[in-house]
Formats: sequence, C-alpha cells, structure tokens
Amino acid sequence: MPTSDMSFEQAARDVQSLPERPDNETLLQLYALYKQGSEGDVSGDKPGFFDFVGTAKFEAWTRLKGMPRDTARQQYVELVRRLKG
Repeated sequence: MPTSDMSFEQAARDVQSLPERPDNETLLQLYALYKQGSEGDVSGDKPGFFDFVGTAKFEAWTRLKGMPRDTARQQYVELVRRLKG
C-alpha cells in the first residue's frame, strides 16, 4: 500500500478520536474530501428534500467534482492533522 494510502486510512481512523467535535461545516468538508478521495466523483441520486443531512453531504461532495482522488486524500490528511492540533 502506497504511503499516501496509508496516511489517508490513518487519518480516517484519527478523525474518530479528535479532541473535540468539529463544527458542521468542517464535518461536511471532512465527509466530502473522504468520499472524493475514496470513491471519486459523486454518484447516485440526490437525497430527498426532507433528508437535510443527506442533502448537505451530497452537495458538499458535489462541489468537489473533478478533484483528483490524490488531491482529495492529501487535503483530507492535512485537515485531520490540523484538527488533531
């Protein structure tokens, strides 16, 4: 497994034990970067109107459309490092 993949997977584990819960905007950024880094561009249908959380996540991920997976992974790792302090 390449080092970048290991760093990404470690960051995904580290995010579960952050010293404090990030604000909602940061949580959406973490979600979108993780999904873009692990799956690539957004896929599937947008959640229904009353699924506010699902819609917010879908829209955050959609904003990263076209970002290379490696870039998303790097940004995710950097964001988790900043949040860890």
